[in-house]
Amino acid sequence: MFVGHYGVSFAAKKGAPSVPLWVLFIAVQLLDVAWAPFVLLGIEKVRIVPGITASNPLDLYYMPYTHSLIAAILWSVAAAIVYRYAARGTETRAALVVAAAVFSHWVCDFIVHRPDLPFYDDTAKVGLGLWNVPLAAFGLEGALLFGGMSLYFRAGARRRAYTLVFGLIMLAIQAYIFFGPPPVSDKAAAVTALVSYALFALIIRLLEGRPAATTAAT
Repeated sequence: MFVGHYGVSFAAKKGAPSVPLWVLFIAVQLLDVAWAPFVLLGIEKVRIVPGITASNPLDLYYMPYTHSLIAAILWSVAAAIVYRYAARGTETRAALVVAAAVFSHWVCDFIVHRPDLPFYDDTAKVGLGLWNVPLAAFGLEGALLFGGMSLYFRAGARRRAYTLVFGLIMLAIQAYIFFGPPPVSDKAAAVTALVSYALFALIIRLLEGRPAATTAAT
């Protein structure tokens, strides 16, 4: 899953208004943000196999440190601790929402991935395989993205028109990923992913603007 993850960001913002949206954008993709440099360093493995699923050519055959269930839990806990420390005075609820946003990545991936998500280490791999039904997978991405965005808008978000346009651009990128040519290499896929996550977080930071003052509570 790609842009569907960001629907969780928008929904989570409604539950934790004090958390900047760009933080939530990074949180929901944190497992992939770690995966990309791990691939570049050879720690985790992926290969391009056109046709391995009907809509995604990535054979994600070794990623125990970022996409196992145990790893996802540990990354989520670490994210909550780091956010609570970095955002001094933040409420416990906000840190828990950040943790939930990180863990949501594994849950969403479980729906679309073929069985390549290990429970621990590199064993007991699971995945429902919705990528093999491209239209359903694409529809789910859009439903999550704009469903979460709708909740965000109801919470009094600013620059709604620009944010909506940004969402449409994101969905168009998703369509290209699904129905366009495969990446030229595993390294290219990792670099493209990492640049995309950084760019999307920067854009949403500009669209959200300066957050309103909030009162911290424990």
